[in-house]
Amino acid sequence: MTRIYVPRDSAALALGADALANAIADEAKARGIDIELVRNGSRGLLYLEPLVEVETPEGRIGYANVEADDVKPLFDAGFIEGKTHAKQVGVVDEIPYLKKQQRLTFARIGITDPLSTDDYVANGGIVGLYNALAMTGDAAVDALIESGLRGRGGAAFPAGIKWRTVRAAKADQKYIVCNADEGDSGTFSDRLVMESDPFVLIEGMIIAGIVTGATVGHIYVRSEYPHSIATLEEAIVKARAAGWLGDSVLGSEHRFELFVAKGAGAYVCGEETALLESLEGKRGIVRAKPPLPALEGLFGKPTVINNVITLATVPIIFAKGAAFYKDFGMGRSRGTLPFQIAGNVKQGGLVELAFGCTLRELMFDYGGGTASGRPARAVQVGGPLGTYLPESQWDIPLDYEEYAKVGAVVGHGGLVIHDDTSNLADLAQYAMHFCALESCGKCTPCRIGSTRGVEVIQRIRNGDTSTKQVQLLRDLCDTMVSGSLCAMGGMTPFPVVSALDHFPEDFGLETATPKAAA
Repeated sequence: MTRIYVPRDSAALALGADALANAIADEAKARGIDIELVRNGSRGLLYLEPLVEVETPEGRIGYANVEADDVKPLFDAGFIEGKTHAKQVGVVDEIPYLKKQQRLTFARIGITDPLSTDDYVANGGIVGLYNALAMTGDAAVDALIESGLRGRGGAAFPAGIKWRTVRAAKADQKYIVCNADEGDSGTFSDRLVMESDPFVLIEGMIIAGIVTGATVGHIYVRSEYPHSIATLEEAIVKARAAGWLGDSVLGSEHRFELFVAKGAGAYVCGEETALLESLEGKRGIVRAKPPLPALEGLFGKPTVINNVITLATVPIIFAKGAAFYKDFGMGRSRGTLPFQIAGNVKQGGLVELAFGCTLRELMFDYGGGTASGRPARAVQVGGPLGTYLPESQWDIPLDYEEYAKVGAVVGHGGLVIHDDTSNLADLAQYAMHFCALESCGKCTPCRIGSTRGVEVIQRIRNGDTSTKQVQLLRDLCDTMVSGSLCAMGGMTPFPVVSALDHFPEDFGLETATPKAAA
């Protein structure tokens, strides 16, 4: 029996993967060919979706951008045996885009059936959980700290320090909260984990619970991810049936329960304290800190809040050891990060590499340059509140500290590429407008500053390019950075100032800060 894989993640579904899978099943039945159709997760090579794979003795042969109308000609060409066809891309594991990556967190995506516990275990799953159960909580925390894992949601705070704080806290109840409110433009790594390898996130959350003494976990998923929510809910049922969740995790004395919560689409709920407010059934408004969520989080109890990629990376650290993971990366940025290449790019997708690679490498070696064929001009890194990097900064190693030196952020690893037709003043104004729309309204610098920012940028674009007007914009940005309660207002100036510094001509300026008139 031939095994054929058709992906079931959102990107493939949007391109007709369900109809494609049905067409393959129908055609095989009509021809009397016995097949096993597996709905796997995406490999992350989104430019090839839907990517159909056929298992052969030589490996899994891929056929890219397949539509339902292609099925009959594919069968005629012998694709069941992996034979040549115009859509064929060869052995998928040998595609350079995939082969050159360093997949640790994403080792299983696209390979397994995301809802098969047997597949998960057969491909290295649950080893980390068993190892964590065999360790003391203090030793487990020390291992996580030693690995160098930092929060992958953008803040880059050491995960082990957060876990140690929650472990040491005295309380009758503790929580693990996964921030899956992936709202940044150009990001989709959280979605790929939830839809293509949900058990790795579940395992990471169970480990976090065992280590810190938390017995309940919540995955907060944005409402725009219905397929992620459905996959997670089904995976949790199967994990419970397998004995991974419940009153006795894998027969141990540890108890852990897990639930999925659906957000209502507010961008600010990606901020951890606004997320907690929403999870408690309140309006998503940022909380003042202190107290820290690690001490007074969900319902006032000690809470670990980590993003999807952080928690999904935990199992491999406990499976292979802190030293193994720490061996990847540079400086204080250890391990790997899933970079998501989007925007005006020929080959969009997910690329997991160790810290230290460069934008130029990601854009051209993987992305293949712009989809328009025009020269790339700027790359926004770190979501809608990330900086715009000009070509002069494309060779800076992607590392938290190296980016901070130039006022940039690595963030969640999202890259949005713009060609030379983009107007950076327009994009900067949009950043302020976005903040005005999405602000929770609690603090004045964010609530009022973003509205005033839109107005000031418009005046500059209308021709008032005086030093006074530009300085007013810069002062406003300084106030938002220094005075906002959270990163929503504190980072909105990043795209504005970077556009002003590197692309002044788009604002009608000769230089970044025009000289005063004589």
